[in-house]
Amino acid sequence: MAIQARTEFASALNQVCSERGLEPEVVLDSIKQAILAAYRKDYGEPDDIVVDLNAETGEVKLSKAKKNMTPPGFGRIAAQTAKQVILQRIREAEKNAILSEYSSKVGTVVSGLVQRISGPIVTVNLGKAEGIMPPPEQSHNEKYFVNQRLKFFVVGIKEGNRGEEIIVSRSAPELLEGLFKQEVPEIAQNNVQVKVIAREAGSRTKIAVFSDQMGVDPVGSCVGQKGVRVQAVINELGDEKIDVIAFQDDAMEFIKSALSPAKDLQVKLDEKNKTALVTAPDDQLSLAIGKEGQNVRLAAKLTGYKIDIRGKSGTPKEVEEKEKKAQEEAKKALGVVDEDAKVTKEPQQKAGPPLEGNEPKAKKTQKGTTEKTSAVGDQQNATTAAPSSDKPSDDSQALNDDKKKAAEPIEPPKEDKEPLIADIEEKRAEEEAEKVASQIGQKTPTTQSTEKKAEDTESVADSKKTVSSVVPNEQNE
Repeated sequence: MAIQARTEFASALNQVCSERGLEPEVVLDSIKQAILAAYRKDYGEPDDIVVDLNAETGEVKLSKAKKNMTPPGFGRIAAQTAKQVILQRIREAEKNAILSEYSSKVGTVVSGLVQRISGPIVTVNLGKAEGIMPPPEQSHNEKYFVNQRLKFFVVGIKEGNRGEEIIVSRSAPELLEGLFKQEVPEIAQNNVQVKVIAREAGSRTKIAVFSDQMGVDPVGSCVGQKGVRVQAVINELGDEKIDVIAFQDDAMEFIKSALSPAKDLQVKLDEKNKTALVTAPDDQLSLAIGKEGQNVRLAAKLTGYKIDIRGKSGTPKEVEEKEKKAQEEAKKALGVVDEDAKVTKEPQQKAGPPLEGNEPKAKKTQKGTTEKTSAVGDQQNATTAAPSSDKPSDDSQALNDDKKKAAEPIEPPKEDKEPLIADIEEKRAEEEAEKVASQIGQKTPTTQSTEKKAEDTESVADSKKTVSSVVPNEQNE
C-alpha cells in the first residue's frame, strides 16, 4: 500500500516501490536492517536495540528498553554507511518478487526478446526478468540472433550459478499447445481438447484433438478457414510441419489416422505387448514410413504403440527392389536407354576408319573418357575427304541411308490397310481422269502430223517459186 507523499522521504519511498515493483513494508524493513548494520559497524553488537522508522518523515530512533539509544548525528552517518546495504536488500527483494510472479507463469507461453548469446546458451529478456534457454530446450532448425522477438514456454525456475534462474524453451510440446490456445478460441474455452502431442522440434509435429460437443469439428476448428489458424502457429515455429488428427478411442482407427497421409492400411493389434502390425499397399509404403522413418516414429509416440510396417509384397527393401525391376522392364519395353549407356555407345558407332590428314584429336576428361566431337566437325571432315578418296566414308553412307529412309513412303499400320468408302470413290475418279487424259493424248499426235505436212508442202512450194525465178534471170544474162 502506497504512503501519502507529504514529505520527500515518502515520495522517494513511493517512487522506489513503483519502479521496483515492491511493497513499502519491504523497503522499510530493508532500511531498518541497514541501520542496524551501520550501528554494529561503529558501536558493536546491537543487543535488544529496536529501530523506529517514521514512514512519512524518515526519522530514525534507536531504543533499548524504552530508552533512546540514538547516537548524536547517527542519521547522517547511517545514511552513508547503509547505502550499499539498502540497495542490496532492495535488489534481493525485487528478485524474489519477480521470481514469485513468474512462478505463477510456469507452464504458460510468454513473449521475449533475445538479449544475449553466450556460446550455446541464449539469454532472453522477458521484461522485468531474464530467462535462460539451454541447448536441450532450443529448436535445432532455428537460428537465433540478438533483438529477435519470439514466444517461449516457461519450463520452471531452477537454481543456477547466479542463484535462481527462469528456464524457457522453444522445443517443448507444451509450446505448441499454448500457441493453439492463443489462436483457437475453442481450445481456450475447453470446447476442443488437445489429447496428445508428438513433436520433433523444427521438423514435424502430430497433434491429436478431441471434442465431445455436438456440431464442433475439432480438426476444422484448429485448422481454421483456409488454414489461417494453423498457418499462424507454423509461422511462429519457423515453418514446422503440423499434422492435426482427430483423436479416437478405437486404437486401430487412431493408428490409421496417425499414419496419414498414407491410406488403405490394415492394422493388427497386440494389446498385451502394445504392438501393432500395419500392412500398407506398395504405393503407400513410403508415405506411411516417411522421411527417415519420421512419420511412423511420430505415430508411435502419438498412439503409444510400437508400430511395425510391411508392404503387401513384403518388407520395404523387397518392395523397393521390385519397383526398381519394374521400372527397368518398363524402360526396356519402351526402348528408353539411360544417358550413361548412350554416352558409351555413340562413340563406338561413329568410330570409322580415320581419314588421312583429318584425324580428330580425342580430348580426355578427368575420368579418362573421350568427349564426343561435334556434328558440324564430322560434316566438314566428310566434305573435305570426299574428293581425295574414291569410296565414301561410313558417316556419308549413314547420311545417305537416312535420306533414303526419309524419302521412302511410310506404310500405314495393319489396322488401316482396309480401304474406306471415300478412298474407293477417289480411286474411281482418278481412273476416269486417267482414261480421259489417255483419249486426249491419242488425238493430239494426228493433228500434230497434219500440221507438219501442211508446213512441209508450203515450204516445198516456196522453194519451187524461188528456183523458177532464178532460171530465167540466168538465161537473160
